[in-house]
Amino acid sequence: MTNYIDIDSFDPNSPGSPEANIYGLPFDTNSANLVIIPIPWDVTVSYSKGTAKGPKAVFDASFQVDLYDSYVNEAWKLGIAMDEIDMKIWKKSKLVRKDAESYLEMYISGKTPDHHKSMKKMLKNINLSSEWLNNQVRKKALHFLNKRKSVALLGGDHSTPLGLMMALSEVYPEFGILQIDAHADLRQAYEGFTYSHASIMYNAVKLPSVQKLVQVGIRDYCEEEKEFIDANEKIITFFDKDIKHQQYKGKTWEKICKEIVNSLPQNVYLSFDIDGLDPRYCPNTGTPVPGGFDFEQVLFLIEMVVSSGKKIISFDLNEVSPGKFDEWDANVGARLLYRLSNILLSQSI
Repeated sequence: MTNYIDIDSFDPNSPGSPEANIYGLPFDTNSANLVIIPIPWDVTVSYSKGTAKGPKAVFDASFQVDLYDSYVNEAWKLGIAMDEIDMKIWKKSKLVRKDAESYLEMYISGKTPDHHKSMKKMLKNINLSSEWLNNQVRKKALHFLNKRKSVALLGGDHSTPLGLMMALSEVYPEFGILQIDAHADLRQAYEGFTYSHASIMYNAVKLPSVQKLVQVGIRDYCEEEKEFIDANEKIITFFDKDIKHQQYKGKTWEKICKEIVNSLPQNVYLSFDIDGLDPRYCPNTGTPVPGGFDFEQVLFLIEMVVSSGKKIISFDLNEVSPGKFDEWDANVGARLLYRLSNILLSQSI
């Protein structure tokens, strides 16, 4: 998966070699400028599982991606590599997910950890395992950040990037989060899971370095989350319905993007849940919701962040779940990951 290819002999017009790194590119984690950390974890998913298989599926689909990108000249030279998939994380996810499934069966039936010792024991194991994952991700990210690499994360469910945000908080005194998502993810310990995929932004806004959370495309949320948004000065939410209605009345997407970009601080962390896209791009994602963005539409927004002079310091892409019968979700995920990587690295040119 990480065999090194001499850059001088690399032909960007040839089919990508599965013996090379992601996209068939001639870089490893030592020579790359951007290292993608794959995290195969979906312990706390509440609807459909499968996102733990996302990193491997995206990697496998990446060799179908042509390397030309009109956004940046000779994009393949920017230096992208993916780290090895950590099988320790994969195995732990599978093991702890069994506890989560048993716990959720009891939880849905109305039982509570306070009255059932087995539930309490399972919940403790799940939360401790999630803490372990956060620390693993944090250490992996700091390893590459300390080598002056840019870092991105490929999940997995949307709980996975908290450790990366923790690492960035040790490097950057202040940054904001641009969240592309169908869901607000502001639940407090959803279903009892402290580090649930539905609680990622609730946990993220508590990090001292996070000065702003700008949410875009949100269209599935509960009353408690709406109250939390309204009460928290750190959070600005551009709801999917509001965006669409403004466009129906004649407001351009460019003007809306300018408002979004103006809401962000100088340093921006991008958290991209693929269910922020229209479900036709990600039919197998864990919690699909009607509505959402077109592929190029959302990339236009992210390019506008860069053209404004603000800096994308890192990003994650999560909730890509491969289908049983085709590679469509992984194909879209691989193409999106390549474009996001190129946008980030273009800032250093």
